[in-house]
Amino acid sequence: MHNTIIDREIGAIVGNILADYKENRSIDKLDLFRQPQKDVIIEVLQKLIRIIYPGYFRDGSRKFYNLENDYSVQIEDAVFCLNKQIARALPYSERFAGKSPEAPDVAGEAEKLTVAFFRRLPAIREYAEGDLEAFYDGDPAAKFREEIILCYPGAYAITVYRVAHELFKLEIPLIPRIMTEHAHWQTGIDIHPGATIGRNFFIDHGTGIVIGETTLIGDNVKIYQGVTLGALSTKGGQKLRGKRRHPTIEDDVVIYAGASILGGETVIGKGSVIGSNAFITKPIAPGTRVSIKNQEMTIKGIDGKTPMEISKTDLEQDDAWCWII
Repeated sequence: MHNTIIDREIGAIVGNILADYKENRSIDKLDLFRQPQKDVIIEVLQKLIRIIYPGYFRDGSRKFYNLENDYSVQIEDAVFCLNKQIARALPYSERFAGKSPEAPDVAGEAEKLTVAFFRRLPAIREYAEGDLEAFYDGDPAAKFREEIILCYPGAYAITVYRVAHELFKLEIPLIPRIMTEHAHWQTGIDIHPGATIGRNFFIDHGTGIVIGETTLIGDNVKIYQGVTLGALSTKGGQKLRGKRRHPTIEDDVVIYAGASILGGETVIGKGSVIGSNAFITKPIAPGTRVSIKNQEMTIKGIDGKTPMEISKTDLEQDDAWCWII
């Protein structure tokens, strides 16, 4: 057997790392059996997606010829799996800080919260139906509603948000963020579970959208790719926790690609249209059209000469100008 460098050094390497674990750093978490399990929470999320959209996403591990029995098993499975993760998450709250997930008061509260969440699932499904219709009505590229459910990243991100938001309202730690950040990684759409979003919410394309924790969005709002609904400044760090930092978007607003709307005092009034690449930090009155006009464009050929004539009117946009893909 060869006496390699690794053979000679492996003992010291392992010993050094194990010794470093005793430094009690914030990144150390050695109690594997009491913390929420990220992979299991994502599995629970997928179970919930199957329950919200019955018939669209199968659980390949089971085969039932009676659909009612099939979904009864799926619902019960999701209830028990989520309950266990909620019990593991509750010790991260102030009320149960430092307690074991198996403590009677923790376990009892986890069951109450689990039941409260699943009682809200019909309401989540009602919101999901409204979002689906908003997608179908708003996107001429959508040929079937099934296409939206099965293919559209925006529809997936909104559904995950709807689930996570209900858990957030129940003040369950960690689990809502794990769910929405999973959707973020999957879709490029970053919606904080604490945001409040009304009915019939439509995201077109979606990549690069950011919706912050204290954002308020009304009904029938449309948002295109690259939109940021963010904080005007986060220099205050933890001192800003719990304060309104993000904008309010009232009913029937359309926000086109690349627009940034920032600040807790910023309100976009009902029925307004925000054009692409707008940067807004002040309130906008209802029914307003905001646009970026007369951007300078230069076109030159390889020889440095202009290959075509462009008149001033070619570069002018009307008040509702925006980029739509």
